[in-house]
Amino acid sequence: MRRYGVTMNSADTSNMYLHNRAPGAAGIRQQYDKDFVVTDAYRADLPDMQNAANAIQGANVAIQKVGIANFRLPLAFPTRDGALLHLETAVTGNVSLAPGIKGINMSRVMRTFYDFKDAVFTPATLTDILAAYRRDIGGLAANIRLVFSYPMIQTSLRSGLEGYQYYRVAYESRMNEQGKVRSFMEFDFVYSSACPCSAELSEHARDVRGVYAIPHSQRSKARLFIEVRDGEILPIEDIQQHCLAALKTETQVMVKREDEQAFAELNGAAIKFVEDAARLLYEQLNRDPRIKDFEIACAHLESLHSHDAVSVIAKGVPGGFRADFSAFDDLVC
Repeated sequence: MRRYGVTMNSADTSNMYLHNRAPGAAGIRQQYDKDFVVTDAYRADLPDMQNAANAIQGANVAIQKVGIANFRLPLAFPTRDGALLHLETAVTGNVSLAPGIKGINMSRVMRTFYDFKDAVFTPATLTDILAAYRRDIGGLAANIRLVFSYPMIQTSLRSGLEGYQYYRVAYESRMNEQGKVRSFMEFDFVYSSACPCSAELSEHARDVRGVYAIPHSQRSKARLFIEVRDGEILPIEDIQQHCLAALKTETQVMVKREDEQAFAELNGAAIKFVEDAARLLYEQLNRDPRIKDFEIACAHLESLHSHDAVSVIAKGVPGGFRADFSAFDDLVC
């Protein structure tokens, strides 16, 4: 076999260019040719390591997930009132890989997603992309995940000041080897948690001994995992309202002195342990008929202790979430 005047004896030429050629060697130019035009014939002759014979390294077994993570682009998300927000979004897309195949075409994962870049994104939108992944890339199972920051205007408690609060949101869809799809939403809510025990002990010190004491409170985070019923729509704003109704003490964006005082009063009216936070959120989500299943993870970043207080609770649907969340480092805020 001859390629560009070079005689090749091996049937597998995939590695023929992988030897050391120093710049300046005979026939080798150290320059970028910006005017070079790729023809179909030239493209067809380019080496393809993914389809090389006997190229698999290590165990020739299936890989459950292979793809790309954290490629970014602006996507459109609908607000509750029907407007569209174009938000920078980090995308992870992957498929399964059968044994006997060295790899997938990584760029095709991104190219396939880009076919949908002008869509309006909800968790349901991801089903079409998963089907395209299986068709274009060839995997049996497929997974896609979007992570973005969703802005909402927050009004201060008493002064009327306004500012943007940003919420970490994720959409994820998973397609198994039989083609069944499950879609989930994640939502992070940051709030203040005032300790009931510390509050009572502080009041005891004042009443019994006349000692001024301040109960401890801390910034805290709840992460909600939600599966919406087929055919239902759950706006991100509604999830935020569920959290606010349950926990009351969302951290503030803009404050004057009257707002700071109001927030202290609000914390006093809504003291809670981490167990309380989980149950309050459970109660709120369980009332929404649009929600099929959910899991809630809470972390109170203790100002008294050098460790955090955490809790996890799930709705308890057979085959659903199992309250197995353990990535509490992700809840540091």
